[in-house]
Amino acid sequence: MKVLGITGGVGSGKSMVVDYITRTFRVRAIQADLVAHALMEPGGDCYERIAAYFGKEILKSDLTIDREKLGAVVFADREKLKKLNSLVHPGVKEFIAAEIRKERDAGKKSLLVIEAALLIEDHYEVFCDEIWYVYAQKEVRRRRLVSMRGYSKEKVEQIMKNQLPDEEYRKYCHFIVDNSSDIVENTFKQIDKGLVEHGLL
Repeated sequence: MKVLGITGGVGSGKSMVVDYITRTFRVRAIQADLVAHALMEPGGDCYERIAAYFGKEILKSDLTIDREKLGAVVFADREKLKKLNSLVHPGVKEFIAAEIRKERDAGKKSLLVIEAALLIEDHYEVFCDEIWYVYAQKEVRRRRLVSMRGYSKEKVEQIMKNQLPDEEYRKYCHFIVDNSSDIVENTFKQIDKGLVEHGLL
């Protein structure tokens, strides 16, 4: 079984790429964000540590973590973002490593896709046979985040400044999917070509 890592900046379309691969080729994907959300729920591995560090201000009335409030705190303060990542991402990586081992032991799948924004920073190359970079022009990403997610322009800039620059993604990735176009078929053709030419299917 081969493991394909998908990464890229916020608003680049990573989830769309992963969704296309899983639907079209019937393979499993693990999205680091969703794993993190589960670990941050009450009773999850990261919940108590996050609540203790960031305080009651980031909790809802039902004591679940208010991710919007937490996001506002960390994206305005690089050190707090680093702290949050140190509390969450080791657990996420450990969970994903265990799932990869399970799938390999089961021996039923030829490809597993991992999506993670911090895939390069957290050294997921130890798991991945290939890493793909989903690229989109900054202006396109800004427009998508404002129109589709309702982010303010200030929030978009805060998030972007905390992510790797384009040249760093290109340095570590084996294949680039340019998702700048609003015509999704253009992106799908690139994905199909990459999967075949790189022997992932």
